[in-house]
Amino acid sequence: MKASVFLLIPLLLFMLLVDIYTYRGVKPLIARINNALARQSLTILFWGISVFIFAAFSIFMFGIKHVKQSESYIYVGYLVAGFSLFYIPKFVFILFVLLQDIQGAIARTIRWFRERKKKSVPQFNSKRKMERSEFLYQMGLMLAAIPFASILYGVTKGKFKFRIMQESLSFPNLPKAFQGFRIVQISDMHLGSFNKNYEKIEKAIELINEQEPDIILFTGDLVNNFAEETEGWAPVLNKMNARMGKFSILGNHDYGDYSHWPSAEAKAKNLQDIKNFHADMGFKLLLNESETISINGDEIALIGVENWGKPPFPQHGDLDLAMKDNEKLPFKLLMSHDPSHWDEKVLDTDIDLTFAGHTHGMQFGIERAGIKWSPVQYKYPRWGGLYNKGKQFLYVNRGFGYIGFPGRIGMPPEITLVELT
Repeated sequence: MKASVFLLIPLLLFMLLVDIYTYRGVKPLIARINNALARQSLTILFWGISVFIFAAFSIFMFGIKHVKQSESYIYVGYLVAGFSLFYIPKFVFILFVLLQDIQGAIARTIRWFRERKKKSVPQFNSKRKMERSEFLYQMGLMLAAIPFASILYGVTKGKFKFRIMQESLSFPNLPKAFQGFRIVQISDMHLGSFNKNYEKIEKAIELINEQEPDIILFTGDLVNNFAEETEGWAPVLNKMNARMGKFSILGNHDYGDYSHWPSAEAKAKNLQDIKNFHADMGFKLLLNESETISINGDEIALIGVENWGKPPFPQHGDLDLAMKDNEKLPFKLLMSHDPSHWDEKVLDTDIDLTFAGHTHGMQFGIERAGIKWSPVQYKYPRWGGLYNKGKQFLYVNRGFGYIGFPGRIGMPPEITLVELT
């Protein structure tokens, strides 16, 4: 309880200061409205939204012990969405309020020096000052509307705006029978975040099936943390169809490391239930092992490792163990959740093509007009799309689901199609 209070009070004080400073800029704009009822309604709306968000944070902090652990991610998502939707635009707006304050402070300083020198002071035009400040506030409101609209779209539509990202890759050592071999990759479902929204995901699965894949690869993070998040999803997810099979691996969130467990046995059972669910949705889970895929006598290797990430992420992956039975095969595919594994370990092998996920593209970025940017690139240089070094390739899927912020802005959920030629 004390920890919750110590976390909550500074947060609410910070939000209150932001609200007060924002209202300083909004108030003169509201005052220009002729209709008294409209002025009063806008004032009530401004403070009503703030009070509602304050109350939501308070109720969650003090009531979190009564919330199922798997559902806590959903409530946290609501809070993050509310804070982002209303406070990020306020941060933009108060920059203009601050600019006006700085201009006012400079003007007052100049007048003070003039008075000290006993020079004539020009008549201060308060009307002109008001017009200038209102112009800055109006400009601030217009620019603040951009993040507001972007966030609103991201949490309502953007997180389900699935896109197909297609690559055609040529390898000289690819067996002839695998020419035109079609691989669909998905990653980072985070099922608990979908909050049982089966219909939206069924439409995404229709998109997957429309690609007519030979195999489907799922590269980890089935859940946020808990096996109970999978309840009800098997009939939806096992509708994915692939001509030669569906294969999967575990991601860092699948091990249950982001929660306190009553016992080691409870945590182990959670992990085993998650592993079992892969079979329920028709996927073969590869745990530091490989699968041989054959077409007309030609063979390639599909290798799957458990999560391997740089600390603090767990390193359960054992690439040497996973590769031990396929040294003689001419072409090798690898599923590894964390793309940092590629630079650290995979480049020292003869693996041709690696599929990873993990980064989500931070669920925010810009990929238009030749620009490819996301804040996640400062943590993961290889964060989304295709990379290569020498004859080896890495594809990083930007994620199928979401976690934390319940939306996507400029970084739609991805279904990857790779065709081998």
